[in-house]
Amino acid sequence: MTAKSQLAISTAEAGNGAIFHRTFKTPLPRERPIEFLESLVDALALVGSLWALALHFEGSLSNPYWLLGFVVFSMTFPGPSYLRMKLGPIFRRVALGWLTTAGLLCLFGYAAHMLRHFDAEVLVHWLWLAPATQLASHAALNRLAPWLLGLQGETRQVVIAGMNGQGLALAGRIAGDPLSGMKVRGFFDDRSPERLPVNTLAPLLGKLPDLPRYVRACAIDTIFLSLPMAAQPRILALLDQLRDTTVSIYFVPDLFITDLIQGRMDAVDDIPVVAVCESPFTGLNGLIKRVSDIVFSTIILLLVLPLLLAIAVGVKATSPGPAIFRQRRYGLDGKEIIVYKFRSMTVCEDGPVVRQAKKDDQRVTSLGAFLRRTSLDELPQFINVIQGRMSIVGPRPHAVAHNELYRKLIKGYMIRHKVKPGITGWAQVHGYRGETDTVGKMQKRIDCDLEYLRNWSLRLDIFIIFKTPLALLRRQNAY
Repeated sequence: MTAKSQLAISTAEAGNGAIFHRTFKTPLPRERPIEFLESLVDALALVGSLWALALHFEGSLSNPYWLLGFVVFSMTFPGPSYLRMKLGPIFRRVALGWLTTAGLLCLFGYAAHMLRHFDAEVLVHWLWLAPATQLASHAALNRLAPWLLGLQGETRQVVIAGMNGQGLALAGRIAGDPLSGMKVRGFFDDRSPERLPVNTLAPLLGKLPDLPRYVRACAIDTIFLSLPMAAQPRILALLDQLRDTTVSIYFVPDLFITDLIQGRMDAVDDIPVVAVCESPFTGLNGLIKRVSDIVFSTIILLLVLPLLLAIAVGVKATSPGPAIFRQRRYGLDGKEIIVYKFRSMTVCEDGPVVRQAKKDDQRVTSLGAFLRRTSLDELPQFINVIQGRMSIVGPRPHAVAHNELYRKLIKGYMIRHKVKPGITGWAQVHGYRGETDTVGKMQKRIDCDLEYLRNWSLRLDIFIIFKTPLALLRRQNAY
């Protein structure tokens, strides 16, 4: 009796130098108990520290502590992966995550009059003990990870069919990740050695017809098929020859070396499809994004309402023209929207040619220069957020004239329009704001925007919101 081979599709990123570094993870999460254990760390640390304090100060766990523990567990499980991160980045992410969690708990506890059911001493000590326990738990797990992986069994033996760009990138990721649980034994490729790329990662073991015999003889656990889509007949023939083995087979398509945005597996009526370029704000993520935009925008507008009125009066009093400047920009899916700003110039340009503001630009008013340096001219865009045209965090909208220019010069420029434009964004907190007088400067801004799309999370949005005021204090390149 023959065993069926397992066939799956694995896609990954091959880009180097990314702002967010994504290390390759084993494509078999169901076989990695350590992954499940790590997803529990945050929830267990927070709940465990709470209950330990309650037992210490009160001697027992009353119903409110059981309920709070359940709520905290629901909010923090499953937790993020920190296995391949250093302690500094872990500290920042844990601190930001705890500030968000504790802030929400305090807000709802106060609104529901629940805080009085808890001992104040327990809650005060929990504010510092909870994140300290999280950090200690992650540090311990990172230290114990190699040992825990050893308990899971022997390293999986891997071969890669196809010594090409994506195959070499995959081998490099596996070799550079001590926690992958895999070892690349070598490559199989039908091309002659002089046609193959330079490779120092693993040896060439033979041609594709040699692969089935090698798999049987050397107890190979996993095969990655890194063959071009045009090689479908060879792929089918190889799969047929491997039907009488128990080896796991993964297809690494050419998508591996493309600029994936939210790349993932999906299905259309049980037909598997691979997402190559998709918005991160689909389904529940879209609802989370919209609700957070409305809540934060409403709070901010209420807080800055007197400032809005004062700026509007100042703009009208210091130069002729409207207080609010309306300009056409590209929004979601590249559709035109109207964006509001406080007028900071003596002109209101919105035609086929729009000159970017430069240092000592004569069009900028005295008050406008201050508004632009501090980005206070952007405050009316919170109204755009309430309207649904913009988001608080996202790629900054450019004038239509600039879009038409740069979409022809920068590859992937229009992908940033898969989401609503934002008042602030990942590019802005990294100093890429203001004038972009060269294609290189715009390229860096677009690179940041695309990294944001690949890595979006509500936690990242909150991090950008809190970091924006610090970025504004630097006043880089804003005229």
